[in-house]
Amino acid sequence: MGAGHSHDVKVEGYEKPLWIALILTASFMVAEVVGGILTNSLALISDAAHMFTDSAALAISLLAIQIGKKAVDKKRTFGYHRFEILAAAFNAILLFGVAIYILVEAFLRISNPPDIQSNLMLIIASLGLLVNLIAMKLLSQSKDDSLNVKGAYLEVWSDMLGSVGVIVGALLIRWTGWGWIDSVIAVGIGLWVLPRAWALLKQSTHILLEGTPEHLNIDEIKQALSSHWGVDSIHDLHVWSISSGKSSLSVHVVCQHREVDWPDLLHQIRAMLAVRFDLHHTTIQLEATPCGLADVDHHYNAEPARP
Repeated sequence: MGAGHSHDVKVEGYEKPLWIALILTASFMVAEVVGGILTNSLALISDAAHMFTDSAALAISLLAIQIGKKAVDKKRTFGYHRFEILAAAFNAILLFGVAIYILVEAFLRISNPPDIQSNLMLIIASLGLLVNLIAMKLLSQSKDDSLNVKGAYLEVWSDMLGSVGVIVGALLIRWTGWGWIDSVIAVGIGLWVLPRAWALLKQSTHILLEGTPEHLNIDEIKQALSSHWGVDSIHDLHVWSISSGKSSLSVHVVCQHREVDWPDLLHQIRAMLAVRFDLHHTTIQLEATPCGLADVDHHYNAEPARP
């Protein structure tokens, strides 16, 4: 017996800001690549690399939304919503790769810094900061509703910090002439990105492994079910997420009281889970005897019973 079996995940309102952010980011990425080469700035090139991963993250996010819209079929009975989590995990891996590359390159250059054109570096980084702020504003309203959008938002956020770092570095180089500051700024950007990439990858993996959603306490759910009127015991309790914002529950509930109306009990349990835990996709199996103790004939007979 189940309730709330719609597998739809909200995607309305996600696509337009993602498209605008993608166009802005991809367009400016080209300018940063050229500027980084012209100025010999590793910090600016690292910011351009972040812009590239931003663009990839936004494109993957849009692809995930399109695939997630595909209807349920015989091979994908839950639909394609989990592709969103795969996209988030891929974005986290991209962040790791960029951060590690920048760290390695910075350590190679820090002892022999090249001449850096700080004025052009400052102009390009300032424009990059403006683009990042616009993209962050567009994505901020949806980042808490979708892990996919959150991954893209973190990409842009890290790049925004990178732009700030490049601006500070450009000003310091202009005032002091110390070229090694560029590499130090790049290292700082890389070290800031790594823990956030790890957090996103950890969260994505948790969902892919069908772990209990972080906002739910499994012990509290057990207590609420076990103490509900008409319930003698529960077993085979599972709580997991299909995608971000889409938690599901299945449980076997034992009720041995003949006077209890099972349809009413089922309705009450559904309502309790929805109100207390915001769980709307629930599958509840009512049993008079725990299934492990029941005397069940497991032999299947394809022949219909004769009258």
